[in-house]
Amino acid sequence: NYIFQKLARMMGTNNVDNCARVCHSASVSGLAACYGSGAATNSFDQIRDTDLLLVIGANPYEAHPIVGLKIKDAIKNGTQLIVGDPRKTQLAEKADVWLNLIPGTNIALLNGIIHVILKEGLEDKEFIKKRTEGFEALKKGVKKYTPEYVSGITGVAKDRIIEAAKMYAKADKAMIIYSLGMTEHTTGTYNVMSLGNLATVTGHLGRSNVGINPTRGQNNVQGACDMGALPNKYVGYQSVDDEKSQKKFEKAWKTKLDNKLGLTCTEMDVEMNKGKLKGYYIFGEDPAMTNANVNFVKAGLKKLDFLVVQDILPTETTELAHVVLPGSSHAEKDGTFTNGERRIQLIRKAIEPLCGKADWETICMVAKALGIKNMEYESPSEIWDELASVAPMFAGVSHERCNPNGIQWPCPSKDHPGTQIMYEQKFNRPNGKAKFNFQEHIASAEVPDNKYPLILSTGRRRQHYNNGSMTTRSATIMDQWPEESLELNPFDARMLNVKDSEKVLASSRRGEMEVKVHITDRVQPGITFLAFHNRDAMTNLLTNDKLDPICKIPEYKSCAIKIEKLNGHK
Repeated sequence: NYIFQKLARMMGTNNVDNCARVCHSASVSGLAACYGSGAATNSFDQIRDTDLLLVIGANPYEAHPIVGLKIKDAIKNGTQLIVGDPRKTQLAEKADVWLNLIPGTNIALLNGIIHVILKEGLEDKEFIKKRTEGFEALKKGVKKYTPEYVSGITGVAKDRIIEAAKMYAKADKAMIIYSLGMTEHTTGTYNVMSLGNLATVTGHLGRSNVGINPTRGQNNVQGACDMGALPNKYVGYQSVDDEKSQKKFEKAWKTKLDNKLGLTCTEMDVEMNKGKLKGYYIFGEDPAMTNANVNFVKAGLKKLDFLVVQDILPTETTELAHVVLPGSSHAEKDGTFTNGERRIQLIRKAIEPLCGKADWETICMVAKALGIKNMEYESPSEIWDELASVAPMFAGVSHERCNPNGIQWPCPSKDHPGTQIMYEQKFNRPNGKAKFNFQEHIASAEVPDNKYPLILSTGRRRQHYNNGSMTTRSATIMDQWPEESLELNPFDARMLNVKDSEKVLASSRRGEMEVKVHITDRVQPGITFLAFHNRDAMTNLLTNDKLDPICKIPEYKSCAIKIEKLNGHK
């Protein structure tokens, strides 16, 4: 990831991005606004010994099973559990309080919880006074978000809102875990800010077994962001439009660099369709399946003069490529992965790359063919040493120090042990204080109407991974979960005269797909659910590509659809 983004900069563009854009870019922008850094505050091992867990917009039993195992241990140890989720997931069934909110109402729910905390006098007054700013604006803003008012917006019973607020505020150690159900909205950044407000108003920060912890969308998206695979940041989150940073990297890389912010990958989709983006190099990504509104994405990819895709297996995107370069899997290369708790972990190749080259070697060969100098390395360790020399947060990290258990950044010097807990003394903002960022509830970009009366939300299945390019090729996994089905509440099924396992036509304003129905009370009336792993059920034909204006993340988690019978033709 480091040398891939370096290649882009050396070619004279900041148009480089990674898949965190469509999963957790809202975490980066939202948490940075609150605390000055856009990453998890605590370690996952601390989950087991916290007094209370608030899991919101996350389904770790299925989407993050390792974190899910730690949550199971915590529940066995007596940890209280609050779950915020439109679906009654396995985890929601175990919750002391299930906050069954309508998709797109996160801000209202969190404002309502904070309203109750302040009304009951359960805020951490000392923490607020010493370590925060902007409290009065928050206090004023949440005043109208009474439990009754919030219940009308979210669909959550007012008693549940009150109970959750008291439980979270009264707990000595309370930890928040959230994921894409919070971020993949046009209000994703504001959702995360509101979650930050809750952690801050109760002082559940800067200690063990507390904090606010995003579980990332894919393995190593934290690492991709850390490495500067972003249109606005060099490695270590140093701004491309900052003169000091630009000069530092120009000196290190011995080249002239552009100081203009680049395009996000979601903005690139738009520019492709306008004919303004001519060439695209896609590495280990499948936007023709995983980006929102894939009809629009595919139309743009087809307009490119030149598309290069580097990957390990054929995908929807490789089918559109002019050139396909072979990638190497995790088992075929040395280097590091960084997980959601900021832990840099060393990986070692088990076998030689099947295609003859590791990814970094292929990228360096492309650079050499383009006539780019300063892109020749002997090993991944040498690449790491270069990036650590220009990124203060990694200055104390080397491959040797990442073995065997990894090390958590920031780690600014060789004698630094790494950082298990962020913000123990101060926050990363200029004055060292956390900032409250009150936001009003804003409805989803698309809400149900007479033509499209149902809400579609999307997520994951435990058996499959992301675009399914690997897991759908496993016969054993396919035996476990052979096809995708649209979850539909029994009430809606009766209204539509649809039976379980019946194939229907699901459509939105962007596309349509045929899919089997699974009738279940796991989803509430008016809400449907689909995963996006299977090429035979292209969920992202339906999803809305309307973007959060700050971080440019699409609204995967809420769009309006309709379901129609196929009238016996299929």
